[in-house]
This record gives sequence, C-alpha cells and structure tokens, in this order.
Amino acid sequence: MSTPELCGCTRQHHSLTHDALVDLITEEITAMLRDAGTSRRQPVAYPLYAAIPVGVSNRHIHLTPATFHRLFGEDTAFEVMRPLFQPGEFASQHVLTIVGPKLRSIPNVRILGPLRTYDQVEVSLTDAIFLGIDPPVANSGSLGKAAPLTLVGPKSSLYLDRCAIVANRHIHMTTKDAERFGVKNGDYCRVRVGGEKGTIFEHVLIRTNDSWKLQIHLDTDDANAANIRNDIDVEFLERM
Repeated sequence: MSTPELCGCTRQHHSLTHDALVDLITEEITAMLRDAGTSRRQPVAYPLYAAIPVGVSNRHIHLTPATFHRLFGEDTAFEVMRPLFQPGEFASQHVLTIVGPKLRSIPNVRILGPLRTYDQVEVSLTDAIFLGIDPPVANSGSLGKAAPLTLVGPKSSLYLDRCAIVANRHIHMTTKDAERFGVKNGDYCRVRVGGEKGTIFEHVLIRTNDSWKLQIHLDTDDANAANIRNDIDVEFLERM
C-alpha cells in the first residue's frame, strides 16, 4: 500500500526530531496567541481614578432661609452638627417631619446645609411608596414635576406642592477628574459594583465642580440592592 503524499509543511516537520518538533509547535502557538491578543480591543485605562468612592445618601431636606425660619422661628440660628464629605457641606442640627397626602409621616428627616435657593426633599422610592407620593427621578434642583409634601417643624408647618424627588444617582468630580475619565458636566455613565451582589448602574449623572472631591452618590435603595457597605468603591466603565 502506498504512503499518502504529505504536504510541504508536514514533510518539513516530519524530518525534525521529536524535541525540535515540540519546540517548533510551541513557538507557532505562542505567535498565534500573541497575534490574537493584539487584535483585540484594548481596555481604556484610568490611572489613579478607576475607583470611585461611594457615598450612600439617606432621605434629607434642603431649605431656603425663609422656609427654615418659618418652620423653626425667626431667631433660630442654622447650626452645624457635622461636616459632610464634600467641602462646605454639612449635616445640620435640625430635623423635620415629612407628611404625605395619606397622612403617613416620616419623622427626624435631617436638613443639610448650607441653606439653598430652593426647598427640596430627597427620598428613596421605598419612602415614596410609604408616603403615598409619586416623585420623579430628577437631578437636584429640578422641581418642575416634584411631588407634594407637608413639612412639620417646631414652630409651624408648611405644605409644598412641588418639593419631593428621588435623586438621580450621580458622581461629584472636578474638571480634572472629568478629563481623566473622558466625560464632562451633564454626561451620563455606567459604573460597576463588585461583591456578592455585583451590579452595574446606568444613567449615572456627571456633575463637576473644582471644589468637590471624587465620590458617587447612591440612595439607600440602590445601595441595598447592591449590598453596599461602608468604604467601598465602584468601577467606572464608560460614558453613555
């Protein structure tokens, strides 16, 4: 029986010793893997800024000076309890009760400072369901479709027909941070949370201010869904 004709490359390999053939095959496979690796899309690196610290934001209130004095009295000073992560911002000594249209209430909701040019109550979706309101997911200060609540203070109460929102998840960063990430103020991005309940959050708003420190703000519903605890970072993925 005749021996089948061998192709040129097989004849070449056939003439090699066993050890030389093993070395040649190893070199060819290594070259193939190297070529395949260089053809893949390389991930974008974000040196120094790939990880973004997380701040979990519980329900809270922002008030104008006029509203604060109406609820607490004209002679009441707006007092600091402790500073917050962002420079110049703080938790005040003052709390209010918020009441929904079904007369369900949440007491001891803290006012954050400094005082603002608008009255706003930031709640989670879980809070909103309990209170019986349907607030929009909105950026801070966007109150055109905000839900109504009554604020009850030590001196008086005040009904506000547009004050309650579910704050959009967002990242505070400087303009230099934004350049490193390839984003700008008003953009949206995706981030990833690791761990046993790893989650990707989308539509995360970019907010820039050169006095801020890098931090993502999530409300308690988002944090609980991803099992976020203290001192955790999220990974920036991409601009949307």
